[in-house]
Amino acid sequence: MADDMADDLPATGRETEGGGFTPFPDSGTDRAQQKAKPQTPQTLSPTYRLAYDDEDFLASEPLRGVRLQLELLKTDMALREAGILSTVVLFGGARIPEPGKPAWAARNEGQAERLVANSRYYEEARRFAALASQHSANSSGGKEFVIVTGGGPGVMEAGNRGAADVGGVSIALNITLPHEQAPNPYVTPELCFNFHYFAMRKMHFLMRAKAMVAFPGGFGTLDELFEALTLMQTGRMARMPVVLFGEAFWRRVVDFEFLAQEGTIAPDDLQLFRFADTAEEGWAIIRGFYGF
Repeated sequence: MADDMADDLPATGRETEGGGFTPFPDSGTDRAQQKAKPQTPQTLSPTYRLAYDDEDFLASEPLRGVRLQLELLKTDMALREAGILSTVVLFGGARIPEPGKPAWAARNEGQAERLVANSRYYEEARRFAALASQHSANSSGGKEFVIVTGGGPGVMEAGNRGAADVGGVSIALNITLPHEQAPNPYVTPELCFNFHYFAMRKMHFLMRAKAMVAFPGGFGTLDELFEALTLMQTGRMARMPVVLFGEAFWRRVVDFEFLAQEGTIAPDDLQLFRFADTAEEGWAIIRGFYGF
C-alpha cells in the first residue's frame, strides 16, 4: 500500500512564479486531478469541491470580504505586472455622443439638442487623452500618466480612443450593471477590468492617480469627482490637479462660491480644482502642477 501511494507522489518539486522552489503541487494541478476523479455521489457533492474551485461558495454572503479582496488584488497585480506607475483619471458622461453621431440616450427633443451640442466635449476628451498619452510614451514608455476611464461609451470612449490615436495604452475599469454594458473597443485589452463592487472600482481609480479630469456628466461623474475632492480636502489623499472641463457647465451644476460663502467648505477648498475649456488648457494645468 505504501509503495502504491508513493507512486502517486510527484517526483520533484516545482519552481514558483517568483523564481523560488516549493515541494508542493500547484492549485491548478490539484483542480485538474479532482475533475478526473470518478463521478460518485460523494465526489459530486458540493461539499467535496475544493474551496477555491467552488463558485457557489465564493459567491456566498459570508465570502463578501474575500470577494472585495480579490477585486482589489486582481487589478492591482495586473497593473503592477504591466508596469503602470501612475494614471490620469478621465471622467465624463457616457451619454455624450461622438460629433456627427445621434444622441442615442436622449429621452426628448430638448435632451437630444443638448447632448448633440455637448458632443464637443467628446472631441476635447479625445484630444486631451492624446496629449497625455503622447507625453506618457515619450517620457516613460507608457508607464506614467496613463489614461484610465470607466471603459464605457461617450466621454469615456473618447479618452481611450485618444490614447489609441497616438499608439498609447489606456486602462478601463468597467462595472457590471443591470443593463448591458461592454467596454469600448479602444481600451488596451490587457488593461481592461470588470468590477462587481463600485467601492473597489473607485479605489482603483485613485490608487495611482496623478491627475483627474472631469468632463460634463451625470451622477457617476459627480460621485467620482466629489469622492476625490473630499479625500484631498480632508487630507486623506495627496493633492493633485483636478481639471473641470466646461466652466459654464460646472458653474451651473454646482455653486462652489456659495458653498464657501455659507461656510460649508473653506475658502481655500476652491483651490482644489481648476476650470478648462480646451484640451490644451487642461493639459497645461497638469504640466504646470508637475513642472514639466
